[in-house]
Amino acid sequence: MEFKHYSVMLDETIEGLNIKPDGVYIDGTLGGAGHSSVIASKLGKKGHLFGVDQDEDAINAASKRLEQYKDSTQITVIRNNYVNAVSELKQRGVEGADGILLDLGVSSFQLDTAERGFSYNVDTPLDMRMDRRQKLTARDIVNDYPLKELARIIRDYGEDNFAQNIAKHIVEARQVKPIETTFELNEIIKASIPMKFRATGGHPSKRTFQAIRIECNHELDVLKDSIDEMIDFLNPGGRFAIITFHSLEDRIVKNAFKKNEDPCVCPKNFPVCVCGNVSKGKAITRKPILPSEEELEENSRSKSAKLRIFEKA
Repeated sequence: MEFKHYSVMLDETIEGLNIKPDGVYIDGTLGGAGHSSVIASKLGKKGHLFGVDQDEDAINAASKRLEQYKDSTQITVIRNNYVNAVSELKQRGVEGADGILLDLGVSSFQLDTAERGFSYNVDTPLDMRMDRRQKLTARDIVNDYPLKELARIIRDYGEDNFAQNIAKHIVEARQVKPIETTFELNEIIKASIPMKFRATGGHPSKRTFQAIRIECNHELDVLKDSIDEMIDFLNPGGRFAIITFHSLEDRIVKNAFKKNEDPCVCPKNFPVCVCGNVSKGKAITRKPILPSEEELEENSRSKSAKLRIFEKA
């Protein structure tokens, strides 16, 4: 199956990165190299693109797609989680980057490849690992997590009002037999939500599947642990673009950018700052950039996307 991933807000992201032909750029979520191929096309022989992804299928597809640019620029593809990108580059002697991109969406390929277990629309074993080298799977979470933990992740990561009831039904069902497939989980979730609420708000499994995927891949922890280090790694004037797909991610990005722009912790009534914390730059998007109407018509999966950009001082 061909690795497909619609590059969300491609023009807005490339424009926001303000690419210099001789710059160093990191795409921390390489995917099918949609954004990266455009970055590579704008770099000269002195430019360098580092593409990072933990998904083996993405690495293979992106490497193939980027081959055409290897004569005109330097390209390095690395299989790793983006949380390790800065330390990987430092080990390779790189001292800073002029632009960093994170596109946090699950790729269309991951959603559409049945055996990956990301989609509630296909009956397949529960998996949801972005890096199939890791041991923890969605099946482990569904069958092994205690009731309280299940309810917490569905409430916090899925923002589902029926989290407690869904968790309770999961625990009851797995006492009869292990929950093995996406459709088995679908039926349990459906039975946990009152009929009148099932008629609105999209597929009843959407929020729970999102929550389990986030937990399985530690997505929010990885994001929190990456932003400050990546901002520190930017060269002066360097740009950091992050595309998020739900409010939990967007809140983390918004707050991290704000803290790096204004890190002062002095009480508001102090006439001058005495804490010594210095601003690292500024968020150049006061409000997030949203997909255009044309893009939404072309790709419905981009409807929840938000782009924020930070510029290093």
